Amino acid sequence: MLDEIAEAAAAESPLWERALRAPDERLRQPVFSTLAPPTLALGLETIYEGYLAHYGRSRLFAPDDRDTALLLGDYLYAHGLVRIVATGDVKAVGDLAGLISRCAQLRAEGLDGDGEEWASTSASLGAGGAAPSAEAVATALAAHARLVG
Repeated sequence: MLDEIAEAAAAESPLWERALRAPDERLRQPVFSTLAPPTLALGLETIYEGYLAHYGRSRLFAPDDRDTALLLGDYLYAHGLVRIVATGDVKAVGDLAGLISRCAQLRAEGLDGDGEEWASTSASLGAGGAAPSAEAVATALAAHARLVG
């Protein structure tokens, strides 16, 4: 799944292609998509990769400078939302747009809690399925903590 994100970005722009980490340097561990329905996993991880480009350590990219990282993050947010729209789940689009906004506000105010926001939103996408286990949530939060330090 994460290789698909990298390949799509590289095909979209030579700037993103140059920013890609070497294949053996990429982290391929999904984080919050493990809590969401499989149909939303690719879009969710694309959006999360955008969040990491803005606020943490991207698993796939190593942009040369902060401006490129911000542009890349915005591209990944938009591309992830396009992927969610393609599933037809309009509620998930709204939920994820709200998540991006809430987490940006937390970051701007220097507050903790973004991981919990990601976990809660991811778990509630496509509500009606089984709730993720406490272990799955703890694993996702631990991975998030390593990536946003």
